[in-house]
Amino acid sequence: VIVPHSCETMFHLVEHCEDYPQFLPWCAGVEVSERTPQTTRARLDVNYHGLKTHIATLNHKTEPVHLTLKFVAGPFEHFHGDWRFTALGGEGCRVELAVEYSFSHRSVEAVLKPVFGHIVETLVDRFVEQADRLAGARPAS
Repeated sequence: VIVPHSCETMFHLVEHCEDYPQFLPWCAGVEVSERTPQTTRARLDVNYHGLKTHIATLNHKTEPVHLTLKFVAGPFEHFHGDWRFTALGGEGCRVELAVEYSFSHRSVEAVLKPVFGHIVETLVDRFVEQADRLAGARPAS
């Protein structure tokens, strides 16, 4: 998606996971166990309509253009994500998110696939809405 915000603004929103519970309705809590200029290790607690789980990732970052999410713990067999932020001059930036995942068991997949499908499908929009709020702009309708 193309947004009227800088790469730095969007990168900071994504990287600063401590703020997720303020604007991601499914995020019940966050624990950051390590943060350096190159990496962030964190655990997100998910509560989506009473369905609770967590995901822990080790994120490698190149500020303000790229953030890679590597799976540490949670209900997945495999999880990998890439955020990319491309500057578009004075027009803002392009925000891209690619996520690949598979669940650890079929029973877990049956319950959590719709939840994570919804989260992934709406994630970029939630960050854009938060950037708009912080900038004092009205979200596009």
